Amino acid sequence: MTAPSESETFWEDLYRDASPETSGRPSTVLVRYAQERTPGRALELGCGKGDDAVWLGGRGWTVTAVDVSATVLGFARANAERAGVADRVTFARHDLSQTFPQGEFDMVYAMFLESPVEFGRANALRQAASALVPGGLLLVATHGSALPWRSGNPDHVFSTADEILAGMALDMSGWTTVQVGPLTRQATGPEGQTAEVIDNLIVLERR
Repeated sequence: MTAPSESETFWEDLYRDASPETSGRPSTVLVRYAQERTPGRALELGCGKGDDAVWLGGRGWTVTAVDVSATVLGFARANAERAGVADRVTFARHDLSQTFPQGEFDMVYAMFLESPVEFGRANALRQAASALVPGGLLLVATHGSALPWRSGNPDHVFSTADEILAGMALDMSGWTTVQVGPLTRQATGPEGQTAEVIDNLIVLERR
């Protein structure tokens, strides 16, 4: 049996002590770019407790949602069952440093696929791009500023969208750029507090 990776161990330890409750709200960025698209096959990288996958499933999408933590996938499956979309969402464990889901998709999205433990994100995003059919949407959001209600390194420097895209090493002749850059939005914290934060977005459509 293969020993757990550092990434799997980190996220399992985190979610083992977490509440299974969710906000029930999809990501603002996902709603912004997906709500007008024709439902099809979607792949989510780093699904967490499943709110985004559940939202898409409720809108007619067929979703494959993956995460490295078996514990959080259990939370996500229960979330989908409560919402009545378990037949439209498949949850699967993948350590993206080692395996990647099979198939072709009309949209692949990664909402804040970030980790203090290195797992080869650039390569995972490059594989995500390769899994899209022509006309498919690649949607990547990362943090561009700190959430004030979370502790962290005050000297942390956030990668820009351009830097993340460059690391993916895509042949851009095969892509139409929808947006690459920052987006400011209002975020809500766990105790109802609000703050203006910056997301870095990569939104590309495959030609």
